[in-house]
Amino acid sequence: MKIRKAFRFEGAHIVRNCSSQRCKYNIHGHSYGVEVSITSNQLDNGYMVMDFMLLDKVKLLVDSFDHSYSLWDRESTDFKQWIYANTQRVAEIPISPSAEGYALMFYFIIDKILKNTIFRNGEGEIKLHSVKVHETSTGFAEAFEEDLQLVKFTLEDIHFSQPIIEEWPDTWWDDLKNGTHYNNPEVTQNI
Repeated sequence: MKIRKAFRFEGAHIVRNCSSQRCKYNIHGHSYGVEVSITSNQLDNGYMVMDFMLLDKVKLLVDSFDHSYSLWDRESTDFKQWIYANTQRVAEIPISPSAEGYALMFYFIIDKILKNTIFRNGEGEIKLHSVKVHETSTGFAEAFEEDLQLVKFTLEDIHFSQPIIEEWPDTWWDDLKNGTHYNNPEVTQNI
C-alpha cells in the first residue's frame, strides 16, 4: 500500500547554467510543493501504513527551506558573502536548486530519515517510494530510489544557517548525520 504526505515551502534561488536567462541570472522564488510517497507491505496496529506524526523530521527538513535562500555551494565567494550578509535563512547545498536537484536531495535525506526511524506500532517494511517537488503549478520533478545513483554528496555537504538551526526543537540534523535512530514512543493497545 502507498501513502502520500504533502508539504509546502516558499523559497528563493538562482538556477545557474540553465537555459533561461531569467532563471540563471536573477534571484527569484517559488511556492514549492513537496510530495512524499511511502509504501509498506502491511498496515500497522492502527490500520495505517504509518502515522503521519512519524514524519516530523521530514516536516523539519522541508520547513528549513521555508523563506530561505537555497545557495548552491559552487557560487562565487563574493556572491556567497553577499547572500550571508543580506539574509538570515540560508541553506547551502551541494546541488543546483532546481526542482530536480531538490527532489534528488530530499529523496536522499528523507530515505535516511526513514531508515533511522524506529517503528514501534507494527509497521511493515516502510520504504520511500518517491519524492515529487512542484516548482510551479504546471511543473514538477520526481525522484525515485534508482536516482540515488546521481547523488555525489553526503549529509556533511548540506549546511543550514544558524537562524534555521535555532528554530529546530532538537538535534535531529546532527543525529541524522551521526546515524542516531529516532526512537518513537511505544504504542499501547486501547482495545
